[in-house]
Amino acid sequence: MEQSASFFSFLLDNLTQFLSFTGFSNFTVGHGIMIVVGLLFIYLAIAKEFEPMLLVPIGFGIIVGNIPFTPGYQIGVYESGSVLNYLYFGVLKGIYPPLIFLGIGAMTDFSALISNPKLMLIGAAAQLGIFGAYMLALLLGFSPQEAGAIGIIGGADGPTAIFLSSKLAPELMGAIAISAYSYMALVPVIQPPVMKLLTTQKERLIRMKPPRQVSKLEKIMFPIIGMLLTTFIVPSGLPLLGMLFFGNLIKESTVTKRLADT
Repeated sequence: MEQSASFFSFLLDNLTQFLSFTGFSNFTVGHGIMIVVGLLFIYLAIAKEFEPMLLVPIGFGIIVGNIPFTPGYQIGVYESGSVLNYLYFGVLKGIYPPLIFLGIGAMTDFSALISNPKLMLIGAAAQLGIFGAYMLALLLGFSPQEAGAIGIIGGADGPTAIFLSSKLAPELMGAIAISAYSYMALVPVIQPPVMKLLTTQKERLIRMKPPRQVSKLEKIMFPIIGMLLTTFIVPSGLPLLGMLFFGNLIKESTVTKRLADT
């Protein structure tokens, strides 16, 4: 009888210890809120097709990052020695953003910009958002480095936001990455009411003239000249801009199609 009680006590202790290691035991309201946010992003990507290439990985990443666990078992992103921590090294050291830019370059057709260079003014105007966000962040009490990392979100460029925050404010990188990619992915929701507010029905019915045909030589020269001009002006942009234009060159050269497809 005594052995039986001892056995059940041992079994109960083991069961209690097991339950203390489960996600249910370590669950908090914060975990629940973020998991719901991740599920919402996945829903918008699949059901509404809002930037699925952004929202599917971001949404699933949010869920993975908010699975509750007992610290000290090399599971979490911030636990030294964990698999996720090794993967996070690529974020901290700015390895992933240049690789993303390589892919963006290989998928981008700059024909519209080459045929109508005035479109660069639209891109330049978009950068005003950087300075607005920077000044607002300073007013809210962030340091100049943190404000700079936050401000770059206004440039509408996720990889650049991650890259810059890894240099200026690594502690804000997660929040900045989520903010940058989330609002870009939600542009299809944000843009229509703004367009209706700032334009008339007649203006929205205007049909744009088709752009002129761009030659193969122009498409090949654009990434070469673009890289030289931009990196000579801002050499610190070489990791990102160099990869962006390199990706575009392997696409437009047409002699490295398998590499561009990869």
